[in-house]
Amino acid sequence: MRFIFHGRHMEVTEALQEYAARKIRRAATVAPFEEAVVTFSVNRHKQHTHRVEVLLKLDGATMRAEEGTGDMYQALDAVADKLERRLRKLKEKLRRRVRRGGGTATAAVAVEEERFAEEEPFDIARVKRVQLKPMDVEEAILELNLLDHSFHVFVNGATQTTEVVYRRHDGTYGLITS
Repeated sequence: MRFIFHGRHMEVTEALQEYAARKIRRAATVAPFEEAVVTFSVNRHKQHTHRVEVLLKLDGATMRAEEGTGDMYQALDAVADKLERRLRKLKEKLRRRVRRGGGTATAAVAVEEERFAEEEPFDIARVKRVQLKPMDVEEAILELNLLDHSFHVFVNGATQTTEVVYRRHDGTYGLITS
């Protein structure tokens, strides 16, 4: 288990690193992970919001959680609790799926982020490269929830077409097919 710490607009102290490692390691009791990238940031413009973002690299999957509060330690506690809940939920869903005989136990997605060095005419701030792996819609929704994004692009295993699953404002999910 490897930890990588980053600080935006702040310096990450040794005490904060140890506290973060201890809190996030607690989630490893639910499901082990290979690497945790923890980013601390302070937004001084909005009432000094302290934000913690954690990206866990599991066995073949990536899970992301983010929380912001008035105190860095409270934000870290909240994000650790959120990760632990999500890992328990994932573990139970995978356990049910394997019992039903519905495929493999690991839901894989590889997300790699890259920033442009030069300015684009439309101000593209970030480019994400996603490895499109054949999966069914249920597995795509699981990945969407793991990454805590509003949409997820995937290749439908049954039709071999690229599709997008997204979270609607009322809490349901939508599917865009070609």
